[in-house]
Formats: sequence, C-alpha cells, structure tokens
Amino acid sequence: MRTTGFYGVCRSLILVFCLVSFSVFSKPAPLRIVSANGTLSEILVGLGLESQIVGVDVTSTYPASLERLPKIGHNRNISSEGILALNPDVIVTSDQSMMSANVLKQLNSSGKKVVTFKQEYSEEGTVNLIREMGVYFNAKPQAEKMIKSLKADLAKLPKPATPKKLLFIYARGTGTLMVSGKNTSLDKMFTLIGQKNAVTDFTDFKPLTSESLLAANPDVLVLFSSGLESVDGIDGLLKVPGVAFTNAGKNRKIVSMDGQLLTGFGPRLGKAAAELAQKVK
Repeated sequence: MRTTGFYGVCRSLILVFCLVSFSVFSKPAPLRIVSANGTLSEILVGLGLESQIVGVDVTSTYPASLERLPKIGHNRNISSEGILALNPDVIVTSDQSMMSANVLKQLNSSGKKVVTFKQEYSEEGTVNLIREMGVYFNAKPQAEKMIKSLKADLAKLPKPATPKKLLFIYARGTGTLMVSGKNTSLDKMFTLIGQKNAVTDFTDFKPLTSESLLAANPDVLVLFSSGLESVDGIDGLLKVPGVAFTNAGKNRKIVSMDGQLLTGFGPRLGKAAAELAQKVK
C-alpha cells in the first residue's frame, strides 16, 4: 500500500509538472515590432508594447527611451534590408509615411506582416488611429486611456478672439526653405488652435520666395526647433530676403517647436496644440 501510495504521489507530481511546463512553454512569444512612423511608435509605447519594439525610424523620438533602439532610416531612405535584419513579426507604418512602394513590396514579399494604419490630421483622426491600434494589438483599455487624456487636453484649449496669420517654414539651412500650404499637418494644426494659414493658394509645400512671403505677410512664423537652429536662430532667419519686412519679422514674432510634437497628431496632440497656441498669442 505504501508503495502504491508513493507511486501515486509521484504520478500526480509528474502530471502537475507537465501541465505547468506546457502552460509556460506553449505561451506565444511576444511580437517583435518595427515601427516606421514616430506617431505610431509613441502610440505603441502608450499601449504598453515598448518592450516589443525592436526598431524604429528616425522620427521616433518620444519617449526618449526609443532613442536606444536600432534605426531603420527616414521616409524614402528606409530600406527593406535594414528592417528585415531585425527579424520583426510585424512592421507598422501609416498611409502618410513616404516609404517607397518598392520597399513595401519587398517587405510584403518577405512574408513579414506589414500593417498600414490610416492617419488623418484632426482630433477625430487621431482618436481613430489610437483606437484602431488598440484593437489590432489587443490593448483597448490602454488606447481608451490615451484618448481620454487627449480629449481632456483639447477641451482646455483656448480660442483666440482674432485669428492670426501663421506661416510654417521648413528649414534645413538657408539653402533649403519651404513653406507649408493647405492640407498639411501644419495647416491642420493652425486650424485646430483657431488660427489661419497665411498661404492657401497651394497644397503641400513650395519653395520660399521673397515675393510670396511679402504677399502672405504672416503675423507669426513657425519653424521646427531644428530648422530655426539650422539658420542660426531668429537673427539668422531675419536675414533671409523678405522675412524682415513681414509683420512677423518686424515684430520678431518667430516661434519654434519640436518637429514630432508639432506635426505628429498622436497622443500628445492636445499638449502640442496648447504649446503652439501659447507661443503664437
């Protein structure tokens, strides 16, 4: 009886060990995620998936902890080889990203999962993007938490009594100066804070000319912080032909912000709008 009891206990222990081992070793490995868009990277972190991100594009600057991850490049400079070398399970990008069609084709042909999320530059578009990613990655509660915070920030946004004319200048030194027209993320951000884009006769971006600058005569010039630095600050920008003769130039009303924050239209949209509104008032 003792022997039978002993073997019975052993069999029970072995069965328990096997069940525990099966539950441990059968658990699927975490997804290895590569993000080709800074806004998507920020949302992934908000969804609690930062530990699963194995590579990001160079616009993925927030939170700062993403800086330690391998970089896959920027926009059209992204290569499929650099992404595939990271052995991802899923690659996320947005329909606003400028990854080349050839790279997307190569990634799809590799057998890796490529997911393109729709990104619209508006409050509703941002909410939809966060919610869609929350559904895809099975993290709905975390997505709704981000959305609640975003809406609370936007609800506090003051509206100006008299809209000003804002002009965004993309600068990479004085040799590369572009202005933002309609339907860009900058144009949508100006509208969101109750201001006006100083140029509305074209879409996307066009080279800056002194003639068009004087015709637009903006009240405020807006640049990325890196862009303003590339032209040697406000004093350097005022030396660009035409700038000093605009209302913005005469009043030295030139503001700058972090590029990803200003144009990302992600979880920090409300904070970005509040910062811009405060700087241009």
